[in-house]
Amino acid sequence: MTALITGAAGGLGRAMAWECARRGYDLFLTDICEKKLEQLKSGLSRQFNINVDSFRADLTDSREFEELMNYIDGRGYRFNMLLNIAGIDREGGFTLRQESEIIDIVRINVEATTKMTYEIIKRRADDLAILFASSLASQFSIPLKATYSASKRYLYDLSISLREELKSEGIKVMALCPGGLATTDEIVKAIKAQGLFGRLTTNKMDKICRKSLDRMLKGKAEYFPGFFNNCLRILARLFSRQTVARILYKRFSHSQKKWLEIKEKALEEVKL
Repeated sequence: MTALITGAAGGLGRAMAWECARRGYDLFLTDICEKKLEQLKSGLSRQFNINVDSFRADLTDSREFEELMNYIDGRGYRFNMLLNIAGIDREGGFTLRQESEIIDIVRINVEATTKMTYEIIKRRADDLAILFASSLASQFSIPLKATYSASKRYLYDLSISLREELKSEGIKVMALCPGGLATTDEIVKAIKAQGLFGRLTTNKMDKICRKSLDRMLKGKAEYFPGFFNNCLRILARLFSRQTVARILYKRFSHSQKKWLEIKEKALEEVKL
């Protein structure tokens, strides 16, 4: 079993890499951060009797993406598993962000993931399982996180569609849709700003990784971790998307205001 993991040096990608290594899977890791990627590769190689290879690449850069594919082809890799983890989020209103920040969400979450999936299907082994790291946000239209939630909805819909389309070829496809994940300091602050709601919707990464792989290999279509998160998505179906968006706008307006206050306070402490 050989698994390719994108965004491998980040929180969820790193946790997925360790879970795969514990299962004895050989790994091919890629990420934009070379230092963290090498540290991960070194740690996994020391602790587990598996083959670990890596290649640093910005998946949104056409030249670097082509170099990654050439590296893969040059070594004759064929993959049994693709874990599409690479992705970004930006807190804040649509017009309050730089245009480049908004477009980056689409380029990484949508374009790069779609391109990687297309290319790895052509480089699959006898069997292939594909995971799309979508989000609970994919089930809602979320003001102040509009581009992010829309990009995750795209991944969710793509996953469900490809699952049916590729089933006859023996390819399994699953959408992973977690709530909050404490992957960076900034996200931790954002979760903290949401109070009880943030804590209830946050998931534990080790548990998510273990269950995600189990469910994907069994051919499940989707995985929404957490009882509270499942209640939210079911409850939301009782209302129009416009009504839910209105409610979420009020909710996120409050939490993002608190998040900005926490961020400003942290910056002041650093200056002191």
